[in-house]
Amino acid sequence: MRPPRAVVRGDLFWGLTSALERRGLGPVAGVDEAGRGACAGPLVVAACVLKPGDAARLTELTDSKLLTALARDRVYDRVIARALDYSIVVIPAAEVDLLGIHVMNIEGMRRAIAGLRTAPGYVLTDGFKVPGLGAPSLAVIKGDRAVACVAAASVLAKVTRDRIMVDLHGEHPAYGFDVHKGYTTNDHGAALTEHGPSAVHRWSYTNVATAAAAHGTRPPHKVMLTAAALEQQEPPVRALDDVVSQNESSAAGSRPSSRGGARIP
Repeated sequence: MRPPRAVVRGDLFWGLTSALERRGLGPVAGVDEAGRGACAGPLVVAACVLKPGDAARLTELTDSKLLTALARDRVYDRVIARALDYSIVVIPAAEVDLLGIHVMNIEGMRRAIAGLRTAPGYVLTDGFKVPGLGAPSLAVIKGDRAVACVAAASVLAKVTRDRIMVDLHGEHPAYGFDVHKGYTTNDHGAALTEHGPSAVHRWSYTNVATAAAAHGTRPPHKVMLTAAALEQQEPPVRALDDVVSQNESSAAGSRPSSRGGARIP
């Protein structure tokens, strides 16, 4: 069977993986992330290869965002126990700040697949086409709801990241990381306004850069700032010889373009 060319849409859950494996394209790995939209904490990416025919043993499996915290923990334990293979990659905020969230999202997917002990015959990714995986791949729109192995990866990534954020709350109790997990909420915004950013915030994000500027603080590591974030700096940061891409730039070849942004030391 020739691998499908188009991005797949629809509720395929176990069907797509089974079809690929029956045609000699297995084992099939799913890959997904957690924390892309957060302004604090790491980006976590997971890859997972499930055993063929395990549907009856993973009846609660679905997109991690549709599960309660208790259900996610149950599914996490079940996936860890039953998966043929899995890999979890934690990308700290400093790396996100250095190259941008989209670049690191794509790179994290590559790292997660490379971390598998079982070489996949095919890779299904959640939403994004990812070059350089070492195996043929297909982007599946809402893959965490459509494909079992992607859903499993989403649970592994989400539970891992949530546990990290609870630990970070112990180190930075002023921000409420144990509640909002680093995502932007009214309470998180109020804490940023009152205290300024912590070392685990993503200083390249506009709301974090705004809070930092208000407190007169500079980032603890190199940061790639978007044009919007640059406007919040006082005095303004000039893009000299190190102009790099915005966070939303393409990750093709992992080389940022020069569409407006600057690193600051």
